[in-house]
Amino acid sequence: MTKLKLGLQLGYWGALCPGNNHTELAQAAEKLGFDSVWTAESWGNDCFTPLSWIGAQTSRSRLGTSVAQLSARTPTACAMATLALDVLSGGRMILGLGVSVPQVVEGWYGQAYPKPLARTREYIDIVRQVLAREKPVESHGNFYDLPYTGADGAGLGKPLKSTVHPLRRDIPIFLGAEGPKNVALSAEICDGWLPLFFSPKEDGFYRKCLNEGFAKSGEANKADRFEVASTVMMIPGDDVEKCADMVRPFLALYAGGMGAKGANFHFEVFARMGYEDVANKVQELYLQGKKAEAAAAIPLKMVEDIALVGPPAKIKDELAMWKETCITTFLVSGPAQVLPFYADLING
Repeated sequence: MTKLKLGLQLGYWGALCPGNNHTELAQAAEKLGFDSVWTAESWGNDCFTPLSWIGAQTSRSRLGTSVAQLSARTPTACAMATLALDVLSGGRMILGLGVSVPQVVEGWYGQAYPKPLARTREYIDIVRQVLAREKPVESHGNFYDLPYTGADGAGLGKPLKSTVHPLRRDIPIFLGAEGPKNVALSAEICDGWLPLFFSPKEDGFYRKCLNEGFAKSGEANKADRFEVASTVMMIPGDDVEKCADMVRPFLALYAGGMGAKGANFHFEVFARMGYEDVANKVQELYLQGKKAEAAAAIPLKMVEDIALVGPPAKIKDELAMWKETCITTFLVSGPAQVLPFYADLING
């Protein structure tokens, strides 16, 4: 594992474009020595456009997607955007990918949600073919057919190779994953893992998953270069409960609102941590439209298991345990005035 780093997690937009705020945050983070800046997408803004805007106004920070949704674009289209942004930024791009949830894949993108692990493997293989530019891209799997060979086609497709030469043929690919098989897949075929709700008490479980993937990768020392860039919510303040209240709505949204009963992978993470009863209650309330009550049902302990909240001294003490985990990069969010605190905390 590599030296501990800091990344700025900008996430996806709310109802309105954040304007210059995200650019100014990225510039401030870069001056403070942050290693990277990350954007996301759900069913509003895409992740590549804001990242290219930020990349044009920074000079050193690595630029990551956390995550680009597989269903948002074909593998070749994703590779084209990645290749172009890497060239324009001088080799700073990190492609973070994720399958999203069935409700988004089928509800927003109008695609079926079958076998996400197999689809991810196939998708990444095609992306790597494009970026490597060693030969024309060809893949005839269960999900992607290049060139297209279907009976309804014209039969005129031929294997193609990118017209643009990559600046780097080995642009890092990270995988957003929560389930054990998907985490193992990230270690097997990717260069990094993007956890969302990481808990230090689950570190042993995740290390086991990663080691299973490393063993299948065929690369003897892959763990030495593999990165784990985890979103970690840090809310400093004198009142622990008030700080936790800033985290609770986010947890309620993901545990209760991102999906349906039996089809919510975020729910499964909290259940695995020992909060299945809480997650059931939160999900029930959230799906009834009782969002405030769902957030209020989340206990402080659950917040503290996946976030750092409260007085700076408390956060610093608890951070020691986080630094012993497999995490190599802390992805943090917040206004400009807290960025120096994050920098001192991690790098101090």
